[in-house]
Amino acid sequence: MALLERVSTLVRANLNDLIDKAEHPEKMIKQVILDMQNQLLQVKTQVAIAIADEHLLEQKQKEYEEKIAEWTRKAELAVDKKQDDLARAALQRVESYRELTEGFAQQVSDQKAQVENLKTALRQLEQKLAEAQAKADLLIAQHRRARAVGKASDAKLAGGNGSSANAFDRMKRKVASEAALSQAKSEIAADDMEDRLAALEKEDRIEQLLADLKAKRGA
Repeated sequence: MALLERVSTLVRANLNDLIDKAEHPEKMIKQVILDMQNQLLQVKTQVAIAIADEHLLEQKQKEYEEKIAEWTRKAELAVDKKQDDLARAALQRVESYRELTEGFAQQVSDQKAQVENLKTALRQLEQKLAEAQAKADLLIAQHRRARAVGKASDAKLAGGNGSSANAFDRMKRKVASEAALSQAKSEIAADDMEDRLAALEKEDRIEQLLADLKAKRGA
């Protein structure tokens, strides 16, 4: 039965694998649950139909068993009345109904097995659905966490390949270079100022020496 095959496929499905392979895990788990709910409804319907068919077959079997008993009594009556032809005809009816009864008995047996298969499938699907519903949020959270860890690992690997480190080193060197250049300019400016002041002091000393010399010379 195609229905039982579909149910079997759903029951065997590994929810973790389905979510891991899904591009959109949330949509996947919701779709799986929806499929299970739809199949569960169909299985319940089929179980009800199968049980109804089983009761109809049992009813037919009982009717033919009653026919056997009825025509057996008629055959006995014909024998009692020394009516062998009627007895023979009645017994033929008995055998005909006996064959039909055996056929219905087999159908009842087969139908019972079918009902049990459907009930088993129903129980398994109900259990799987309950499992899926209970695990849905947990599985999705686990999957999101796994993806986050994967992205973090990728970022770590990307940082470990030297590109980020090299860029940071280049930035440090650039800042250090600019700082050194600024310091050099400051030092050059300071040196220039000191040289100018020293020149002024030298000129002042020369003027003082000249004045002293003139004073000594009476000039």
